[in-house]
Amino acid sequence: MAFERPSPAKSDETIRIAMWSGPRNISTAMMRAFENRPDTEVWDEPFYAAWLKVTGIDHPMREEICAAHEADWQKVAERLAGAPPFGSRIFYQKHMTHHMIAEIGRDWMRSCRHAFLIRHPARVLASYARKRAGPSLSDIGFVEQDELFHLATELGGRIPPVVDADDLLANPEAMLRALCAALEIDFSPAMLAWPAGPRDSDGVWAAHWYDAVHRSTGFQPPAPLPELEDDGLKEVAAEALPLYERLARHKLTP
Repeated sequence: MAFERPSPAKSDETIRIAMWSGPRNISTAMMRAFENRPDTEVWDEPFYAAWLKVTGIDHPMREEICAAHEADWQKVAERLAGAPPFGSRIFYQKHMTHHMIAEIGRDWMRSCRHAFLIRHPARVLASYARKRAGPSLSDIGFVEQDELFHLATELGGRIPPVVDADDLLANPEAMLRALCAALEIDFSPAMLAWPAGPRDSDGVWAAHWYDAVHRSTGFQPPAPLPELEDDGLKEVAAEALPLYERLARHKLTP
């Protein structure tokens, strides 16, 4: 995300929304929905470069990501707790749960309203494996999502909203209305449809991961649950399923 202009807004006037999901959870489509609101700025995966720097993990477009995005997690955290660059009232932050390794601090989370986007692990893994072979449980963030859910509950003093991706795809307006109500913001009809194509707010990794969302103009009905054929994917799905089901017990309903 480029920070080209000083913020005219005071940080205490800003509503910061931290949306937590793993990869391939339609999280970028959800970001599009919020970015299409007239009162919102978004930040795409703020800790991606810091996570790559700390872990040293081999990942698609690693060098390009580290060159283009802030890799100092403390600088990222400071910006997350402030106002968005152009002073919008809502600062939507799309976070990947697997980026939240122990070396990255959590104090900035106190300044945010938190929400969780979940998806059945079979859908996540079928989509992920088309982009990067051999995903493990640590690649898809289910363990960290469960941990962050409990931390967000503790910080907020109540259970944060949980949205199941299938429910969102099946009934976008009702689920977005429920999510906005839970986050104590107004629903905007602009969240239901957006222009196709890339955005300046997309991370440089969009070239590898965002082809489908670049073609999209809204949420589409969910396809049938895929049957995983690869034994490795089946094992990871079996590990992730109880974690998905645990958060699904708290999911919003229209």
